[in-house]
Amino acid sequence: MVRIAVNKEVILWALKRAGRSPKDIPYVIRWINGEKQPTLKQLEDFSKKVHIPFEYLLLDKPVNDEFAPIPFFRKGKKTREVSLNVYDAILILQQRQEWLKEYLENNYEPLSFVGKFRGEKNAKKIARDIKETLGLPDNWTQDLKSRSDALNYLTNLAGEHRIIVVFSGIVGNNTHRKIPVEECRGFVLVDKYAPFMFINSSDFLSAQLFTFAHELAHIWTGKSSGFDFRKLQPANDPMERLCDKVAAEFLVPENYFNEAWNKYRDINKLEKHFKVSKIVIARRALDTGKLTQAEFFKFYKKYNDQYKTQKDTNNGGGNFYATAK
Repeated sequence: MVRIAVNKEVILWALKRAGRSPKDIPYVIRWINGEKQPTLKQLEDFSKKVHIPFEYLLLDKPVNDEFAPIPFFRKGKKTREVSLNVYDAILILQQRQEWLKEYLENNYEPLSFVGKFRGEKNAKKIARDIKETLGLPDNWTQDLKSRSDALNYLTNLAGEHRIIVVFSGIVGNNTHRKIPVEECRGFVLVDKYAPFMFINSSDFLSAQLFTFAHELAHIWTGKSSGFDFRKLQPANDPMERLCDKVAAEFLVPENYFNEAWNKYRDINKLEKHFKVSKIVIARRALDTGKLTQAEFFKFYKKYNDQYKTQKDTNNGGGNFYATAK
């Protein structure tokens, strides 16, 4: 039986890149310890398990050039190091974008709103232009019955303006390769002809809506980016903070919010009034100084715990093919 010599550092790198440990694939422990080398079939099987091209495993040293092609903000810090699943999800959307862009460049004019507010710092001005471009009234969420309706309506409007929105919680169509919300709530690939937006559908709807608005702000300011948006708090970055403010103003305009807050002073009633979730209302209250950070985080923890409980007790797994479509 022919065995293939492999560098244990390459094996360890492949495991780390895939978020796996030797205990997950026990037969590699002997390769790492130098007790035995793999057969061709074993190495092919391993490459599939860690989602790495077979040829990479034959190299003398690990590949060190796999970084996200766009800046990513995780735990509030800017990085280009992301998990394998996030990395591959970005590459898949880039491939789709390049294919569509090639067609659009020959048949359509570039989108005038992409990068229109590059260098602008006025969040209200940007939010107002997004609404005007999409044909939305200032307090647009009040005209809809639910946040699900708001998300669907916004998705359709974006599509009419050549903004491609992809909702998914997995890599491509591989249901075994999930993208945890903690790693990526969303990202956007800004382009003059075919801007692509990814929103993690595993997230709760309120966060998806906030992510959507945040990514629209990135398109209007002309900067590609991705983030995990921990506790709905922006990264310590001027652009991310600006896009966060744009999203807040886009969903819950400050003047309408102040009026409603003075009238209700109750998050449950404000949720129904604005057709967004409690967490978005609480975040807006934090932004406008009506809640302290301690009060907001206490509320967020309670809300998130309730959401996880509901998700864990939900026996319906949904229809993958309907979701994919």
